[in-house]
Amino acid sequence: MHRTPTLLEDLSVEITARDTPALVALAADLPAGTRVSVTHLGTEGAAERREAAAAAARASLVPVPHLAARRFASESELRATLEGLRAHDAHERLFVVGGDPRTPAGPYASALDLIRSGVLAEAGVAEVGLTGYPEGHPAIPDDVLWAELGAKAAALTGQGLAGSLTTQFSFDVDAVVAWIERVRALGITLPIRVGVPGPAGVRRLVAFARRCGVGTSAGIARKYGFSLASLVGTAGPDRFVEELGSRLDERHGEVRLHLFTFGTLDATIAWAREARAAAVPAERP
Repeated sequence: MHRTPTLLEDLSVEITARDTPALVALAADLPAGTRVSVTHLGTEGAAERREAAAAAARASLVPVPHLAARRFASESELRATLEGLRAHDAHERLFVVGGDPRTPAGPYASALDLIRSGVLAEAGVAEVGLTGYPEGHPAIPDDVLWAELGAKAAALTGQGLAGSLTTQFSFDVDAVVAWIERVRALGITLPIRVGVPGPAGVRRLVAFARRCGVGTSAGIARKYGFSLASLVGTAGPDRFVEELGSRLDERHGEVRLHLFTFGTLDATIAWAREARAAAVPAERP
C-alpha cells in the first residue's frame, strides 16, 4: 500500500528560539494544531525558548519544547522551567533528550534519568517525545541506544504518560525502514515521526549530517538528490519521502514526518504545502 499521503498528514516542524519571528510571521501558513518543536540549545536562554513555545500556542499551534537533561543544573531548575512553560500553556507535550554536554550540569545524566525522576508527571505533562537514531549515535553504542529506548518507553508507560518517537534525520531510506521494523519487533508501538530536512542548501545539509553522525556516502547522497562532488544548490526530501511512503504498510504502525527547518522555515512550509497538494489521490471520474 502506498502511504505517502498518510505520511504527509499531521506534519511536525522543528525550530530554534531564533526562529520565533519567522514562526510568528508564517504561523497562518501552518495548519492549526501543527506540532512545533523548540530545541534546547545551550546558546539560547530559557526565556527565549519559552517565548518561542508561547508564540506557537498563541497561533493555535502545538508547542513541543525540548528538555536537554544534561543541561539542567538541579531539579529546582527543571521544575522552574516546567512552571514557566505551564504559565504559557506550553507544558503538556515535551521532548526529552540527553543533550550535548560531555559532563552533566546536574543530577540528570540522560533522558532516562530525567523521565524516571517523576517530575514530568507531577508537572502535568501528558506526552513525552523520545529520540530515535536509525544510523546510530556517534558517541553511544547501539546496544546501549536500544536498551535505553526500551527503558524509556517502559518508564513512560509506568507513569501513565503517552509517548512518541522522533528520529534523527537521515538520507538513507533503508536505514530508516530497518530501524522502524526493529522498533516494532521489540514490541514498541509508540507513534513514530521520521525526521527529514526541509529544503536547504546542500553544503548546510552535509555539515549538519556530519555533525550528527548521519551517513553521507556518495551513493546515498545521489539517491537522496544531491552530489558530494559539488556542494551547491538546494536539496529537498521529495525522493526520500516518496520511497519511504512506498515501503511502509500497516506492519510499521503510525508513521508521520518531522521536518527539520535548519533556519528555512518559509521554504519548509512551502514544501509541505506543495507536497500535500501533490500527494492527494486523484478522484475517480
